[in-house]
Amino acid sequence: MKYIGRTNEYFEIINLTSFTQQALEKPDQDLLSFIWFEEDGSELTIDARCKKYYKNQIVCLTPFHKVSISKITKAKVLRFNSPFYCILEQDSEVGCKGLLFFGSASLPILNPSDEDLEILTAVWKMILLEMNSKDNLQLEMLQMMLKRLLILSTRIYKSQENFGKVDNVQSDIIRDFNFLVEHHFKEKHGVAEYATMLNKSPKTLSNLFKKLHDKSPLQMIQARIMLEVRRLLRYTDKPISEIGYEVGFNDVQSFSRFFKKNEGISPSEFRG
Repeated sequence: MKYIGRTNEYFEIINLTSFTQQALEKPDQDLLSFIWFEEDGSELTIDARCKKYYKNQIVCLTPFHKVSISKITKAKVLRFNSPFYCILEQDSEVGCKGLLFFGSASLPILNPSDEDLEILTAVWKMILLEMNSKDNLQLEMLQMMLKRLLILSTRIYKSQENFGKVDNVQSDIIRDFNFLVEHHFKEKHGVAEYATMLNKSPKTLSNLFKKLHDKSPLQMIQARIMLEVRRLLRYTDKPISEIGYEVGFNDVQSFSRFFKKNEGISPSEFRG
């Protein structure tokens, strides 16, 4: 089921099967996606990391994720582009800046509760019903349903990632830090640089991250660099020295040491 608007708005619902998996593996548009697994046992490699997924897990993908599917049992996909709904132009809760999509060094995987699933299922059904509408209100209605889905998903993710331990102001700082890392990780590798951009001290950032999880701000920066490096090593033919330079290392030796420290093997061994 697909909606295409007059000004390139794109919104689509797909039942993911072995026949439709190419839509994720080789997308022809810059799309944001939700994958909702309906059965256990699907196996996907995303950014050179293979993982099995279980019933009712939900994964959020950007156009930058590299996806290949080893096995698909039953799943459904919702995809949309920026003309349909630009999350970067929305407020923090709806836009999900630094949470569901942009700014996350690790793949966001939602694990909804039974109560969450009731609400999500109801919203999904309303989206399906609205896809069959052909009046001049269809675009607005679909955007409203997507907005609700984004809000619900953000709440689920914030809950499971312990965002309840920080207040709204602190949550905004963490999200803005993640978003800045997404845009500057190739040239800025130090926590102090991001702290300056946020008008905060490095210690403030470290204390905030301690409330949420065991990763420090520096580890978050390094994780984002590693994500990019794994993509470039696995999905391009660029020389290792060029990849190192692209993510901010001046020589191949320091880049190789960084990679081996984080991955446990050398870049050439990882590339195979």
